[in-house]
Amino acid sequence: MKIVIVGTGNVAVVLGKKLVAAGHEIVQVYGRNSTAASKLAYEWGTKSVNYTSLIAKDADLYLIAVADAAIPVIAGDLQLKDKVVAHTAAAVPMETLERISENYGVFYPLQSIRKEQAATPELTIYTEASNAHTRKVLDQLAASITKLPVHHADIALRSKLHVAAVFVNNFTNYLFDLAETFCKREGIGFNELLPLIQNTVNRLATDRPGNMQTGPAIRKDLETISRHKALLADYPEHLAVYEFLSEALMRH
Repeated sequence: MKIVIVGTGNVAVVLGKKLVAAGHEIVQVYGRNSTAASKLAYEWGTKSVNYTSLIAKDADLYLIAVADAAIPVIAGDLQLKDKVVAHTAAAVPMETLERISENYGVFYPLQSIRKEQAATPELTIYTEASNAHTRKVLDQLAASITKLPVHHADIALRSKLHVAAVFVNNFTNYLFDLAETFCKREGIGFNELLPLIQNTVNRLATDRPGNMQTGPAIRKDLETISRHKALLADYPEHLAVYEFLSEALMRH
């Protein structure tokens, strides 16, 4: 399939790598940052542009992988008639693209994506489409770059998935960051916690999170909690998070 990628950020880079590996042809990369677009074009053996007026009109599919706020701007500049066009955002309605083409949709990868990752992660992809033809194209594209099942999700479901993803990924990673900061200042190796983290993640495959909860807060062990808070006296951000989560768990 001949594809134009609009964007040069994390999602654009990771999807581009997977599409090239799957045998698709990236015919063009668009990016406002001409240096970033040129770099990707060189890596993928294609061309780059940094004006929407120069985006090629003869590709099979146009994948818009830019920040949510930029999607309506791009949509206002493009006219692609009957070409298939899709954005990659969870919380943006697919109808944002309806002025571009009659064949529009969403190609949303539910995954934590960073372009500097050496190995691109497996993706769970959710599609939505304006018609059966577009759905078929997007589903086939998704199946070509992931071994996981391809799902369909409208804006309501994608938004809920996105909220859940923030809890399990962004918020938990923030807690990892707090723990690493504490460990570093206290002379502890953060990697000593990795077996604990891995065990918790592995158990999620066979048990509910609520059944797995342990720790002083769930036991209402106020003496231990008091000692922990004393250890965090010089860490106001850590202490605030510890108190909030401990109180929430004691109410749970």
